[in-house]
Amino acid sequence: MRSDDTIFATASGFGRAAICVVRISGDRSRFILETIAGGTPQPRHLSLRLLRDPATGEPLDQALVAWMPGPHSFTGEDQIELHIHGGLATRSAILRVLGSLDGCRAAEAGEFTRRAFLNGRMDLTRVEGLADLIDAETEAQRRQALFQLEGRLGNAAEAWREEVLQTLALLEAALDFADEGDVPETLEADAANRLRALHRQIGLSLTQPSGERLREGLIVVLAGAPNAGKSTLLNALAQRDVAIVSPIAGTTRDVIEVKCDLGGLPVLIVDTAGLRESGDVIEQEGVARALARAGEADIVLWLVPPEGAPLAPPPGRRIVRVGTKGDLNRNRDDCDLLISAATGEGMAELLALLRQEAEASLGQGDAVITRERHRRALERAYQALARALGLLDRGEASELATEDVRLAAHALGEITGRIDVEDVLDRLFSNFCIGK
Repeated sequence: MRSDDTIFATASGFGRAAICVVRISGDRSRFILETIAGGTPQPRHLSLRLLRDPATGEPLDQALVAWMPGPHSFTGEDQIELHIHGGLATRSAILRVLGSLDGCRAAEAGEFTRRAFLNGRMDLTRVEGLADLIDAETEAQRRQALFQLEGRLGNAAEAWREEVLQTLALLEAALDFADEGDVPETLEADAANRLRALHRQIGLSLTQPSGERLREGLIVVLAGAPNAGKSTLLNALAQRDVAIVSPIAGTTRDVIEVKCDLGGLPVLIVDTAGLRESGDVIEQEGVARALARAGEADIVLWLVPPEGAPLAPPPGRRIVRVGTKGDLNRNRDDCDLLISAATGEGMAELLALLRQEAEASLGQGDAVITRERHRRALERAYQALARALGLLDRGEASELATEDVRLAAHALGEITGRIDVEDVLDRLFSNFCIGK
C-alpha cells in the first residue's frame, strides 16, 4: 500500500443506481480535475461539469464535482468526489480513465480511512467506530458505533493519557531534581494522589457493561428432539420460510443461522438437528454440531413437544424450557413457556423474554468499551497504575513506580493508536469496504 499515490474508488453500492459517488484522494487530485473536468471548482461546493476522456476528448458523463483541498478533508489530503450517473457503463468508463492517469490507482480496502488515521484526522477508536457504523444492522449497534465515531472512548483515553503524562513528569522531577532547593518535597505524594484518582476512573470504566457482545449479537439456540417444532419456531421468529418444515424426523441435519432484530438488538437464532441416537453418519454429525452450538449459546430454548418421552436438555449457560404445539395441549407444568408457532400463542411472551435477555447481555449501545482490544489495554494500564501506587505508598523504588506509570501511558496510547498499532491497523482496515 503506497501512500504517495493518488487513489480512487467508488464509495456507493454496486448495481444500477441513479447516482454513483467516486472518491479520489492524493496529491494529483487537482491535476485530475483539471484534466477530466476542465478546471477546479470552488472548494466544498458541488459544481456541474462535463467529464471528458483526456486521451480522446470524448465526453464521459455530466457530473456534480466536489473539490476538497487538504488538510481539511476526510483523508487530510486533496480530495475529489465525482457524483456521476449510476449506470454500469458510465461507472466503468470513469474508473478506466482514472486508472490510465499517471500516479493514480484503485484504492485498497480501507485505504481512504487509513490515510485519515495516518494524517491525524481520526484516532483509532473513531476508525473502529466508523467500521462498526458501516456494519451496524440494528438500532443499538448504530448508537454504539456512532458514540465511538464521535470520540466517546478516544476522548476519555486521551484525557487519561494526558493525566498519566503529567503525573510522570512529577515523578521524574522528583527523581532528577530531588537535591534542588526549589523542588517541592511533596511531588511524589501529589503524583500518588493523581494516580489514585485516575486508577479509580479506569477501574470504574472496566466494571461498566461492555459493548463487545453487541457487535456480535445474542446467540439463541433452538434445541430438542426431532419434530419438536424447532424449524417451525425459527420460521416464525424470522417471519419467513428459512428452514424446511416436515413431519419426517431428522429433516434438519445441519445448523441454520438467522439474524434477527429484536427491539433494536441483534439476535442470532440457530436451528439445530434433533437430538436422538442415530445410525446415520450425517445425522450423527448434525447432532454433534447441535450439542456444540448449545454449549456456546447465550440461551438454549429447549423445545418440549406434547408427545414423546421427555429428554434432558444439553448443558448450557441458560436453559429455557419451551413447550411447543401449545394449542394441542395446554395442561403442561413442565415448561417455562408454552407456545404455538402455528397459532401465535405465547409468541409475544417468548419475544419479550428474548428482548429482556438481550438487553441484560448486550446493553443499549451506550458502552464505552466496545472491543476486546480496548479492554486489554485498559486492564494493562489499570494494573500498571496499581503497581505504581503500591510502590509509592510503601515509599519503595520510585524508579520502578515511574516505569510502571510509563507503561500505563503506553497502554492508553495503544487505544487511540498513538503507538504500536501496525498489526491492529492491518487487521482492521482489511475488513473495510473499498472506497472507505
